[in-house]
Amino acid sequence: MLTRKQRDLLLFIHERMKEDDVPPSFEEMKDALGLKSKSGIHRLISGLEERGYIDRLPHRARALEIKRLPDGFKDRDEGLAAQAIGAPSNDQGYEGIPLMGKIAAGTPIEAVRDETTMVQVPPDMLGYGEHYALSVDGDSMINAGIHDGDTVVIQRCDSAENGTIIVALVDDEEVTLKRLRRAGGKIVLEPENEAFEPQILEPERVKIQGKLVSLMRSYN
Repeated sequence: MLTRKQRDLLLFIHERMKEDDVPPSFEEMKDALGLKSKSGIHRLISGLEERGYIDRLPHRARALEIKRLPDGFKDRDEGLAAQAIGAPSNDQGYEGIPLMGKIAAGTPIEAVRDETTMVQVPPDMLGYGEHYALSVDGDSMINAGIHDGDTVVIQRCDSAENGTIIVALVDDEEVTLKRLRRAGGKIVLEPENEAFEPQILEPERVKIQGKLVSLMRSYN
């Protein structure tokens, strides 16, 4: 049986190798799992290898081969389109994640924390790591397919690459959903709607609280 960190790492490697068949670097693995050093990744890789989930290929840098995936894991390419917006199939279990409150896709609003409410999400929409959900208020991200009233699923993290849609905490008071850009030593929180202006902020004013991994929408 895998530990949570082992499972998270295995699924992260799997998702990355589906994109270009090249395993992520140990630095990327460390950042994805929120570890402070690469030695923890070495231990996790060794544990996965001992349990027969991966092989390290000799004489090739960063060469990993996934032998099998965790029991019960269904690849997100299989039937995910039918589940991404709407209800999952009846034979698939749900996983509960906390609905933390509302997030502005427009002018930042004060975060509303409500960890007592849970949202049931198909496991295939989660992948690796810890997740939470937020209700979207506003339409500044509409060109990215994020509408007012949607529920976004967020993977917890404190760093992200340029171009990622993130949950940003501004001045320790307000939370907003925007695309992250870095330019000239500034943090730019970029909307996906021409009617809105980007926010250009000093880096110390912005804390990354997570990144978008999927969304749910109701047509009722």
